[in-house]
Amino acid sequence: MKWIDKLERKFGRYGIPNLTVYVIICYVVGYFLMYFNPAVLSILSLDVSKILQGQIWRLVTWVIYPPSSESLLWFVISIVFFYYPIGTSLERTWGTFRYTLYIFSGLLFTVIGAFLLHFATGGFVTIGGVTFALGGSIFSTYYISMSIFLALAVTYPDLQVMLFFVLPVKMSWMAIFYGVLIIYDVFDYIRRGMWFMAVPIVASLLNFVIYFLSTRDLYRYNPKEIHRKQQFKRAVAGSRVNPNTGGVSKHKCAICGRTELDDPNLEFRFCSRCNGNYEYCQDHLFTHEHVK
Repeated sequence: MKWIDKLERKFGRYGIPNLTVYVIICYVVGYFLMYFNPAVLSILSLDVSKILQGQIWRLVTWVIYPPSSESLLWFVISIVFFYYPIGTSLERTWGTFRYTLYIFSGLLFTVIGAFLLHFATGGFVTIGGVTFALGGSIFSTYYISMSIFLALAVTYPDLQVMLFFVLPVKMSWMAIFYGVLIIYDVFDYIRRGMWFMAVPIVASLLNFVIYFLSTRDLYRYNPKEIHRKQQFKRAVAGSRVNPNTGGVSKHKCAICGRTELDDPNLEFRFCSRCNGNYEYCQDHLFTHEHVK
């Protein structure tokens, strides 16, 4: 993620500390407006047709649209045990600028998705022969919040959380579960002819997709790289036979060729800086020339 490193060096001072707290404040305001004054909430939504008519404040105010319409008790539990700890943990891990960039890119992609959907449909969709106007209520911060959870799960896949405060589950398994649900929602909307409902989902999670792909070592899937590793493994496997004893060793130094069969007191380590699975004995681990 070198491009993010460059952005951080140049614009790092613009990161917003404790951004999660501000996000939660927006959630709380939106939640109470939804129940006590929905008319006010409706004029703050991400309605592109209204934005094009001059209501440009909607480009910003839509972020207070609550992630869901759950009960007050469940909303409080979500804030205390989900949104706040996950957001703050990710900010501490990534740093203020990277976390701010991640959140704002999710918001930006959602706005772009809303405009693309509006121009593609003209602001109207037909379901079952009935035409409806696309309102801003289909765009909320739910999947942006989900993208924060997925990012934390990728960052700490082995971290355990207490599901329903009882069952310990690894973050990686929860991320897979939610990922399957998200994919199901997308295809279910398409199957029912409500493809436009999938646009907010894809747009809101695009920041996570970019982050996930940029943190994967995609070079290892290159056919040439796969072939090179296979050749290396075959060569190493053939060289494990000790010519003196005829035994098969588990370790072998890539420099001197010694194995644990030559000296049971030798220690072997793989070098993390070499491009490949190169193992060295204790005498050559820190003195060898790194393979690039």
